[in-house]
Amino acid sequence: MARALTTIGFDADDTLWQNEQFFRLTEDRFVALLGAHGQAAEISGKLLEAERRNLAFYGFGIKGFVLSMIETAIEVTKGEVRADVIAEILAAGREMAAHPVETLPHVRETLEALAGDYRLVLITKGDLFDQERKLAASGLGDLFDAIEIVSDKTASTYERIFARHGDGAARAMMVGNSLKSDIWPALAAGAWAVHVPHDLTWALEHAQEPAGEGRYRRLVDLGGLDELVREIG
Repeated sequence: MARALTTIGFDADDTLWQNEQFFRLTEDRFVALLGAHGQAAEISGKLLEAERRNLAFYGFGIKGFVLSMIETAIEVTKGEVRADVIAEILAAGREMAAHPVETLPHVRETLEALAGDYRLVLITKGDLFDQERKLAASGLGDLFDAIEIVSDKTASTYERIFARHGDGAARAMMVGNSLKSDIWPALAAGAWAVHVPHDLTWALEHAQEPAGEGRYRRLVDLGGLDELVREIG
């Protein structure tokens, strides 16, 4: 009898390694830099608005974040932002892009336990160069059968990837920290979906939990994934 599961997709940022915390720290630095031009909450709100507007142009990742900070700096200073402020924003972006990769608990042992028995596919969105850098620095690349760096995650994205690297979405599972990007579209494609929440989640990735969905599961961390996968598959 064919197994119910043959392929497992993994998100990268804040599922395999830390990511959002560096954006938060840089945002705090940015807000302090512009403290003379408004309240912290107001500046953060304008930055989020800029990020939302710019997703269609710059996509996800550090480069889009830096450009949104520069745009916000121009807006809150009414076009009078100093060159040294722009330089500091750019420096902050470079620091983010060079930061060491910090893998999350139970990542390596879980991937090693599943590798060989299942096709493992890394499915991440964001800047191509940055995602490739982080994967290389993590030392996890050899555990994956395929790497997919995409511009966005939709049901059609998962349908295409699980057809290319597996036996279709119905026999696949997506594991990630974002309900909006990793869970809902994977379920819509017909796959299983496992939510592994992170303490920090970007505001634009928030969504309701899909209570009552038969193919949805939630884990505290990746330590329980091997048992869950074998129970299902």
